[in-house]
Order: sequence, then structure tokens, then C-alpha cells
Amino acid sequence: MATQIQPKVKDKFFLISLGCSKNTVDSESIAQVLHQNGMSGVGNPDDAEVMIVNTCGFINSAKQESVDTLRELVEIKRDNQMVIAAGCLSQRYGDTLVQEVPGLDGVIGTRRWMDIFDLITRLRDRKHPEPMYHLPTEAEVVGLDEKGVLRASVQGAYAYLKIADGCRRPCAFCAIPKIKGTAVSRPIESIVAEAVRLQNMGVQEIMLIAQDSTDYGYDLGLKDGLAHLLDEIVKAAPDIPWLRIMYAYPGYVTPKLMEAMAKHDQVLPYLDIPLQHGHRETLKRMKRPAKVEWVYDTIGKLREMIPNLAVRTTFIVGYPGETEEEFQGLTTMVRDLEFDRVGAFKYSYELGTPSATLPNHVDDDVKQDRYERLMELQQGISLKKNQANVGKTLDILVEGHGMGEDEDGNETGDIISLGRSYRDAPEIDGYVFVEGELPPGEIVPVRITGATTYDLMATVDTGAPIIIEPGKSYGEGMIDLDSIE
Repeated sequence: MATQIQPKVKDKFFLISLGCSKNTVDSESIAQVLHQNGMSGVGNPDDAEVMIVNTCGFINSAKQESVDTLRELVEIKRDNQMVIAAGCLSQRYGDTLVQEVPGLDGVIGTRRWMDIFDLITRLRDRKHPEPMYHLPTEAEVVGLDEKGVLRASVQGAYAYLKIADGCRRPCAFCAIPKIKGTAVSRPIESIVAEAVRLQNMGVQEIMLIAQDSTDYGYDLGLKDGLAHLLDEIVKAAPDIPWLRIMYAYPGYVTPKLMEAMAKHDQVLPYLDIPLQHGHRETLKRMKRPAKVEWVYDTIGKLREMIPNLAVRTTFIVGYPGETEEEFQGLTTMVRDLEFDRVGAFKYSYELGTPSATLPNHVDDDVKQDRYERLMELQQGISLKKNQANVGKTLDILVEGHGMGEDEDGNETGDIISLGRSYRDAPEIDGYVFVEGELPPGEIVPVRITGATTYDLMATVDTGAPIIIEPGKSYGEGMIDLDSIE
């Protein structure tokens, strides 16, 4: 039973969350801590005594966005207001961040976000205007039973549920271990209790997230911890229809995990496994698992065990030393394995990471060329994969509806519903556009009638057969995403 905390202050806070879904969960948790201590959130910084930016420090563009956002808030800050930098950029750069953003009041990192109210209290009582820092080196994780904080971000009918934080992998291009520290798993009973709580809130889909979800439980002495966690969640929360696994690490998708995915209907036949490259020598320089044969073997086994499996991955092009031959190794893997979804990034120089000291950095124009070639290749594969679903019935989780548009962008007057199938994780994958207005937050069966490179079109499933005409285009019609309710 969580301890009830008596309200202490009446201040209002304004919170901006930048970066990935893992950061969004931290932002939700920060807000819960502040609510527990009597503070209330507002949507306008002018109405707040405390302004907080949960920053991202992963790539240069994200860093700049964080710095710019902090500067904007400092510029409008009044005498009775304070601005606090939280999150990844704060943890990594600390003193430097204060130099870049003069007037910043407080800095708190990723490892002890739960101390945010303590920092605010100290800032309120301070005698001098110098900024205060709260950047312990030891990470702490919390669960529902310990702090009364739900480590999840609920987004309508779906939720991100964080199972661990930090990372112990040695990837040469990544600063996450420097920012988050080593991997620390949350207690399994806390995660299961939170899944039950999300079930009781009516959540339809839970995405299990961590820097490396397949490393869950290693520090707790668990073998095949993620498979065990899936078993426990399914048993405790049987009314959650969809469970989705994000951020699996190559080499750690074990037979036990495959079995857990295959035997539980609630676990979606979807796996997000960022491979980063497809050539052994590039992977070695990345300090990533370099056994390319494992990838072919594991994807093959998964597809045999799990019908209709959707595989998502990400790749980096233009990594230091990447030759044309190595890039061709990557494109060969993409052709051979035909991933359902691929995200690609051009290598970004990260100060303080091992990759920053590597020789033979790739020219920007070469990076851009390889990025475009890779995405053009994948677009053809994605279109073929999507077209293979035309005529099938798929369940979708309805997220909203809006006005349909014709090919020229003019509204047609038709209502189109927007949803996601099991093949589509929020924010990063495609959508299913359905004729008519469907109830948001419900899982509804639809018949797929058309396909584009990234999205599908559908009608409500009435049981009547769909006749597929050879040579006919099934890709017409889109939706104005800005009109989604």
C-alpha cells in the first residue's frame, strides 16, 4: 500500500518532455511526485512558479532543441519563477549546461528524478542565486509499492511501461551508459502490479520499454528475465489485449523469449530489434554483436514459430570507416530478410564516445546518398509487405478520427478513423485508415482494402469477401493527420 503524502505547497508547475518514450515515462513520474507533494500541473508557463524541461541528450539535434527550450523559458522567467533542467542532457553535461543557459536555477539528472521536489524545496529556500545541482552517480529505480509512482506513460488507450533503466552494453556510438548508468531492473512484482493497475484503467496496449528490454533481470540474478516477466504479466493481467516488446538486443532474443512470445496470444507478433548494421566489420567497430549469421538464423526461427511476425529494426549509415562494400553488406541483409519496418539514421558525432576517436569519418554527402539508397530499397519492401495484407482482416486499436482528403489535399467530407494494427508501434510505424467513425480506444476488426508504402486503408469488417482486381491500385485516399481527434 503506497504511503499517502500530505500536500506541502500550492505551487504550480509547467513541464515539457523532450526525446523518446522512455523520457516521457520519466516526465510522467516527475509529475506524479510533484502532485503527491501538493503541486498542480498547468499548460502555460506564465501560470507556473516552477518550469521544468526534461531534456534529451542523445544526438546533436536533440541537444540543441533542449538548450533552445531552456533558453526560451529563462528569457520569460519572472522573479517568482524558477527553471529546472532535468533528464539526459542535465545528467551528461551538468556545469556546461548552466554555462550554455545562463539564468538556469536547478539541474537534476536521470538517475534521481524522484528527488525533484526536494530540489525545488532547496531552491525555494536558497539564500543566493547560484544554480543548484542534484546529480548523484548512483541510479535508483522505484515501483508502485515503494513510492506510489506509476512508472508508465498512459497515452489514451496505450501505455509505455518502463521495466528497467540504464544500459551495460558497450556500443561505441552511444552515450546512454554515461547518462543513465548501468542497467538496473525494476522489481518484477512492481512491474506486474503496475500492469494490473493499467488494466484496471482500461488500457488496451502495454509497451514494455527499457534501454535494452532483453537484459531485464540480469542484475536481479534472473535468467531469461523478460520471458519470465511476460509470463507473470499475462497471468496477472489477462484483460490487457496487447503486449508489445520494444528495444530487444541482438544475440539476446533467447529460445525462452521466443517461446513466451509464441505461446501467449496477448504478446503481439511484433519485435523491435535495433541491429544498427549488417556488415561484420562495421559492427565490430560499433562494438556491437558482429555475428551476422545469428541475425539470419534468429529471424528465421522467429518467423517459423510466430506466424505473421512483424520485425522492426534500425540502422546507422555512414559510421566511421564504413566502406561501400560494408554498406552493400547492409543492403544485402535488408534484401534478404525483408524487415517490415526500418528506421535509418545518419551517423552523428557524439563527443566522449569511442566512435568519436575513430578515423575515416564519412563525408556528409556520402552519408546522405547511402541513407537515400537504403530507404529507397526499404520502401519497396515495405510496400510489398503492406500490399500482402490487402484482403485480410486485421484488428486495429482505434486512436481517433478526422476528415478524409483527396490526392490534392482537399477535404472530401468523409470521416476517416485512424488506428494501428499489431504491426504498428505508436509514433514510429504506420497507421490504418478506416472509412467511417469508429470508437477511440477500442480494438476493432477491419478489412484491408488498400496499401501505401507505410500505411493501410480499410473498411469495417462486415464478413463480406473483398475482390482483389489484378492491376488495380489500392493506395488511394489519405487523411489530414492534423484533424485527428
